Amino acid sequence: MTDPLTQIVALLQPQASLSKVVSAAGRWRVQRSEAGRPFYCVVLEGACRLDAEGHDPLLLEAGDFVLIPAIHEFMTSSLAPSTPDDLVTMPVKLPNGEFRLGLADAPAEVRMLLGHCTFGSPDAALLVSLLPRLVHIRGDRRLATLVQLVAEESLGARPAREVVLSRLLEVLLIEALRSTAGTDAPPGLLRGLSDERLAVAIRCMHDNPTRPWTVAQLAKEAALSRSAFFERFSNAVGAAPMEYLLAWRMALAKNLLRTSKNGVAEVAELVGYSSASAFSVAFSRHVGLSPTRYAREHEELENT
Repeated sequence: MTDPLTQIVALLQPQASLSKVVSAAGRWRVQRSEAGRPFYCVVLEGACRLDAEGHDPLLLEAGDFVLIPAIHEFMTSSLAPSTPDDLVTMPVKLPNGEFRLGLADAPAEVRMLLGHCTFGSPDAALLVSLLPRLVHIRGDRRLATLVQLVAEESLGARPAREVVLSRLLEVLLIEALRSTAGTDAPPGLLRGLSDERLAVAIRCMHDNPTRPWTVAQLAKEAALSRSAFFERFSNAVGAAPMEYLLAWRMALAKNLLRTSKNGVAEVAELVGYSSASAFSVAFSRHVGLSPTRYAREHEELENT
């Protein structure tokens, strides 16, 4: 069976678009609220504090990795207590290429690699909604190895540094998402996949999107009663089974309309609709554009 997380990451097309090494000393505080730009942070040395909207404060230590797929209000700061009167710190670029927060002439108390990712998919908002709002990984051996490689590459000056760093960060991002799966994960695809019975139903939807699935059929695949399956799926994934299936079909349809030469009728069949008209109605309601107009606007955008 196809791995749903692999499919979603492949559609997201993650890339590390910006990365920089930031060191800090003394009191400092940086506030961020750049909606829509996935943020990541790797702590290379030392420790700092992360306060994110909707989460308890986090102590970040060397080897920790944090990913916020869709930025909301959050703040990183020194471990030294800050007060409401403390000004937001502006980073200063040092001669060695690092950026410094706080005291410029003091030994670094924390060093981080941080930056923004980009998701190449125009449908990123839908796909990101299936992921946790914040990913924090600590104590994972495989991830620690990747963090070490990232640290060595980011602090060096070897040829093709940016290319290698970008690829490493892509792998780090995927590994972090994979490591987050568990019953204590926030509602979303990762939590659903951690439930053995729900995972069977999710894989069925991903493997056979053309099949006219019903809640009863999916419940049977998951070896649960219809009501138990519906409640368990909705609580774990954060969406009802048919709502998730529709979102997945629409993500596939948008990708096909962008990347293939198939007409609307062919795309409709490939994502589980018996007629082009039924697909067009569903697509227009979900996306806000007809399939034909969506494909034409994307083609015009690519040609500009």
